[in-house]
Amino acid sequence: MKKLIGLLVLCFVFSLSALAQRGHQGGARPEVGGGRQNIPKHGPARVATPHPAEENRHFNDKEGHPNAPHVHNGREWVGHDSGREDPHYHVEHPWEHGRFTGGFGRSHIWRLGGGGPGRFWFGGFFFSVAPYDVGFCDGWLWDADDIVIYDDPDHIGWYLAYNVRLGTYVHVMYLGS
Repeated sequence: MKKLIGLLVLCFVFSLSALAQRGHQGGARPEVGGGRQNIPKHGPARVATPHPAEENRHFNDKEGHPNAPHVHNGREWVGHDSGREDPHYHVEHPWEHGRFTGGFGRSHIWRLGGGGPGRFWFGGFFFSVAPYDVGFCDGWLWDADDIVIYDDPDHIGWYLAYNVRLGTYVHVMYLGS
C-alpha cells in the first residue's frame, strides 16, 4: 500500500511539473502565429492609401516578429499596404485557371499536402506562391502546415494564404483542381 501511495504522489509531482513548464512557455498568447487562436476572422481591408512597393522591405516591426508579411493577434495584416497598383502582383489574365471554391476564412483550415512555393496542394486544389513572395515562406512545412485562404481585395487574381503555425502569409494563385 505504501508503494502505491508513493507511486501516486510521484506521478502527481511530475504532472505538476509538466503543467508549470507548459504554463511558463505558453502562458501568454503570442502576438503572431502560435496556432488557431490567432487565425484572422477575415482577410485584410482594401487599402485606402497605398504605399509604394519597396524593394528589400522589412516586416519585423517588433522584436521577435518575422521578417515576412504577418498578422498581429488575428487582426492587423502587416505588409498588406501597397494597394492595387503594386507591379509585383500584376496579372495579365486574372483567374485564368478559374476561381478557388474550397472555402475561405477561419472556418476552412487546410493541411498542406506537398510540393513547394512553385506548386503546392491541399484538398485536391493546386496553388503557386507569387514570385515576389517566395522568400517569405522559407519556414513553411509544405506537407504538414495548416493554412487558411483569404480573398485579396487589392490584387486581382491573387489570394492570401495564411500559415496558422507561423502567423505569416503570402500571395498565392489558384492553379485549378
